[in-house]
Amino acid sequence: MTTVLGGPAADGLVLRPFRAEDAPALVEIYRDATLRHFTRFPVADLDGAARWLDAQERGWAEGTRYSFAVLAGGGGAEGSGGPGGPGGPAGTLLANVVLKRGERGSPVSEVGYWTAAAARGRGVAPRALEALTGWAFEVFAADGLVRLDLLHQVDNPASCRVAEKTGYRYRALLPAFPPFPLDGHLHSRRAPGSASDPTAPVAGPGSGPD
Repeated sequence: MTTVLGGPAADGLVLRPFRAEDAPALVEIYRDATLRHFTRFPVADLDGAARWLDAQERGWAEGTRYSFAVLAGGGGAEGSGGPGGPGGPAGTLLANVVLKRGERGSPVSEVGYWTAAAARGRGVAPRALEALTGWAFEVFAADGLVRLDLLHQVDNPASCRVAEKTGYRYRALLPAFPPFPLDGHLHSRRAPGSASDPTAPVAGPGSGPD
């Protein structure tokens, strides 16, 4: 897969599909208890990482889920937190953003993300989500996409802040839905120029990035 995202929206980050070589970094990132709390499929070892990576590859092949590795782009000094260099040197895995397209032709899709502990608080998630959002609306406009939803549990205020920073407005409080034990927030963003806000069933309060 050759899809790579960058440009002004990413502001020094590079987004690309995950590769097998990302497995060791995934294992290290998933040692973080906060990340494990908010994801459904934690990665405990290299075998788990391989299974997770296989799932992302299948999503691309089937056209149902487009998961991007978010890397430091090298625009700043190592560990400086400057543009392109938050949390590590160029090529460091900082985050994951994902578009869950689901059924083709649907006017609504879902986005999700996680951020490595070392990269939090440095603007990585909003930049990466903005890049993913622009890409999704451009690539799937002809397929009818006009709204993106972002869901998170109520105990994740950081996701609320990222959503608001990236233009995903709060729409509703959702009741807890297995496997998520808490209520959640629904945020949405519409495609530029879209005339209406379609309605669609919502699965639960925090389906997140997996």
